[in-house]
Amino acid sequence: MGVQVASDAFAALPARPAAWLRAWQRTRRHRVPRWMIERSARHRRAGDWRGACAAAQTDVAFTLDGVAREHGSAVARRLSADLRHLVPDLLRWHLPRGPGDLSVFDEHLRFVLARYGDGGPVLQVSGPPSLRAPQRLRLVLTAMADRRARDWTGARRLFDDRHCGELIDDCGGSGRVPFFHADGTPLTPEELPASDPGPGGTAARAEWSIMRHEQGDVAGAFSAAGFELRQPADPAERAAFMDALRLRLERPPVLAARVRRLAAVRGGDPVVAVLGSPYLPRGTVAAEAGGGRERPLLRPAAPGEFRSSAAPDHWRPFPDADLLLAGLITPDELHPLIRSALFPARPAAAPAGPADPEPPGPVRVRCRGEWHEVRWSGGALTGPHAPEEDRREQALRALGGELSGCFAVREAWRTGPGRLPRELRRRRSELFLRALHGDAPGVLRLLDAGMDPRARDGEGRTLLHFLHAMDHRLVLPRLLAAGLDVDVRDRSDRTPLSTAVTEHGSPDTVRALLEAGASRDAEAGGLRVRGTFAWLVRRSGREDLEPLLATP
Repeated sequence: MGVQVASDAFAALPARPAAWLRAWQRTRRHRVPRWMIERSARHRRAGDWRGACAAAQTDVAFTLDGVAREHGSAVARRLSADLRHLVPDLLRWHLPRGPGDLSVFDEHLRFVLARYGDGGPVLQVSGPPSLRAPQRLRLVLTAMADRRARDWTGARRLFDDRHCGELIDDCGGSGRVPFFHADGTPLTPEELPASDPGPGGTAARAEWSIMRHEQGDVAGAFSAAGFELRQPADPAERAAFMDALRLRLERPPVLAARVRRLAAVRGGDPVVAVLGSPYLPRGTVAAEAGGGRERPLLRPAAPGEFRSSAAPDHWRPFPDADLLLAGLITPDELHPLIRSALFPARPAAAPAGPADPEPPGPVRVRCRGEWHEVRWSGGALTGPHAPEEDRREQALRALGGELSGCFAVREAWRTGPGRLPRELRRRRSELFLRALHGDAPGVLRLLDAGMDPRARDGEGRTLLHFLHAMDHRLVLPRLLAAGLDVDVRDRSDRTPLSTAVTEHGSPDTVRALLEAGASRDAEAGGLRVRGTFAWLVRRSGREDLEPLLATP
């Protein structure tokens, strides 16, 4: 199957299918771990929406009493009802990735979730202040939406448990997801349509449309999805327009369902969704629906239309169906509410959600012309070598020689630079991505399984350099007990303390590092400069850390 491209300013050029799928697979694995879903659900079932938000790493910047005082009791009641049905972990699941091949949130992420009356306050979610900041969300109620915020007020299915059943409509089918039975098992080739199924059977027609697109019949694919195409008269412009449809819109039924939904949200008023980039207007596509139009229209976007279009952007596709088709996730690895919506006939599975990290197993390493196995044992990466061999290799290293085989692999694991076997690189990536996303339970699960906590990533950072992104109460004692130096430096000469200061670590995390013995006086990197703890605090504008400047 082809890959559906989320066309926006970051996806103006054709996506690389394998990279796109793998990036979303990493996002699905690390952003919303299973424990987060389960904890948040327990709080929601108990009526504790604040606890649900806390479990999903979502900070709430208001109180209902404060809202009632400032905006009136009617607004507070409506907001309270919405918050009782808010699924913050589902919101976290659906929010877009950052630019490039990152699974972190875009630092400019802002979405309006609800509006309370004409000219009234809005409920808005925002992301972290930078790509390396703790991956926490923030809910605010503001008198006016941020002008950069995207409109998700008509997309409650993405975060409200009252509307989750609508998620199946986003896949372009009805009753079942195209290419799947209602229980989540894939259709066999014999069960797929061999010819145009006609107007009946929405899922079969969606399958026919997608299959026509993949076979190169772009016009036929969009026609089967219910679109009217208005192609330019000029041959060159027509070719650019059709290329845009072929490269950017590989799921015509999904786009059709989204633009029809937009029109329905607007009460049937005409809406326009512009797909492409304002910086590459040639081949930019406009999708129109509503306004009495029987079939949605695809046409070339007019100059400047990208900036003037007021349509919400929740028409953009989500990757779960493509990940399922590629076999990169299973239905039971979806968020439970998504799985129930997409596969209503699938038996309930417990537990559900993204898989927990696997215990680290042995890895084969080429060593002195033979294949050896290295494995984690007691928090260390070990190989089949006697202690005297280890001492001989270390002596050779002290004399300027190079380590080889198992010894070189262990050195690369603990220093960052150097070559690692593919499986060890994957394991290291798994460890640090979980740390970056604040998955302290996942990190501890890997350490409990024997993984060496002294690993360094490609930038020479240790797990202590990611402490600001995790629950320090769980992780810091474990790392200190393993012998990690609280003032260890990465390849940019940054210490865990300077990282916590410059990358928006909480005051509690900074205090914990100071209490663990982190030096206040040693210069460390940060913000492309060097300075002491006090200098970095002031240079970073961290007024919340000012109380910690006094020497204990």
